[in-house]
Amino acid sequence: MSYTSVTHFSPGHLEWLKRMDFYEGEFDILDKRLEEIVNKNNKEETVTWVERFKNQFAMQRNNIYELRRGIQELAGRVSEDAKNHAGKMETRFVREHRQLNDEIKDFEKIVNDLRHDFNVFLSNSM
Repeated sequence: MSYTSVTHFSPGHLEWLKRMDFYEGEFDILDKRLEEIVNKNNKEETVTWVERFKNQFAMQRNNIYELRRGIQELAGRVSEDAKNHAGKMETRFVREHRQLNDEIKDFEKIVNDLRHDFNVFLSNSM
């Protein structure tokens, strides 16, 4: 097996977890906006769009949960491996870290697209 220093690895986990907290808070705010909209405008078309966004927000909350779990699991495995190998970890964790980073980037792109679509909806529903 090949090993590398764990020092190149660990700060990213905390940043990722903070970003997941941020997005979760953002979805709380967006959900409240949806409630305001449906209370002011209960036309069938508006209600349909509100339901679509609620479903999308719920789906992204699930993605946050899965990403957070993946981050925590990887951090735990890296920590355990570093304890067992004097501050070094198997290089396979670097690949897993990159893969998780790519998943987070994909998630963030989806959230940005969803946020854009939501803002367009807001501008059209007012």
